[in-house]
Amino acid sequence: MRPLRFVALGDSLTEGIGDPVGDGWRGWAALLADGLGPAVDFTNLAVSGSQTRDVLERQTPAALALRPGVVSVVIGVNDTLRCTFDIHAVAARLDEVYGAFRAQGAILLTACLPDPGAMLGLPGTLARPLARRQRAVNTVVHALSERYEAVHLHASEGEWLTDRAMWSADRLHPGERGHRQLALRFHALLAEAGLATGAGPSAEPEFPVPTRSASLWWLATKGTGWVARRCTDLLPQLLTLAAAEIRHKARGTSGRLDLSASHAVASALAALTVRERTEAA
Repeated sequence: MRPLRFVALGDSLTEGIGDPVGDGWRGWAALLADGLGPAVDFTNLAVSGSQTRDVLERQTPAALALRPGVVSVVIGVNDTLRCTFDIHAVAARLDEVYGAFRAQGAILLTACLPDPGAMLGLPGTLARPLARRQRAVNTVVHALSERYEAVHLHASEGEWLTDRAMWSADRLHPGERGHRQLALRFHALLAEAGLATGAGPSAEPEFPVPTRSASLWWLATKGTGWVARRCTDLLPQLLTLAAAEIRHKARGTSGRLDLSASHAVASALAALTVRERTEAA
């Protein structure tokens, strides 16, 4: 029997950061692969720091060549951490990626994600612009997941977000327990749809939780640098966005920022619908 081929695309979350095994990372996708069936050929193409552009231009062609039966596309947080953030571009890229895999007949796995500002515990004026961006990405992912009949996980909500035991020292990546939670929730959705025949992964960690000193050392030597490298080009703009938050709050017009973001999302999705109709004609 030909083994089921599962290919994972995305960024550091899918690469497995936060779930160390040996000299590398494992992560939720590898844990999920073991529960999809008796014979699974798993390939992880996710790369830390990737944005939707990287998934479209680099990871998708490699994945399509493998002709997967199941493919996961979990991406978007790094887009929100860049000064180049454009919800229209994010929507167009995801639409192309999702469509390409569905055209091949692959089962598509997607997820909405928590906003990084809240996870990092940033002050409100800095966190709100990032939250607004992540909500925009999640809205697009929700809409496109429905359009392409994806198996979609609502990972942006739930008790697991506030359970410190689920998260690694940097608070941006799940620890082993958190990765297992993601794998379990995806497995439950797939099993409900009759698409997973193996046993789901255990919820309990296989390895001891890192000590507090080890976590602090990792954060000081690697984690802080990881965040800094991904936010360098955002910080000047984020300060500008924070200043706008303060001005609108003082004027009592904060709702305009949310309304503007909602209009941008609606415009991005409407543009995809127009393109789809044009291509069909």
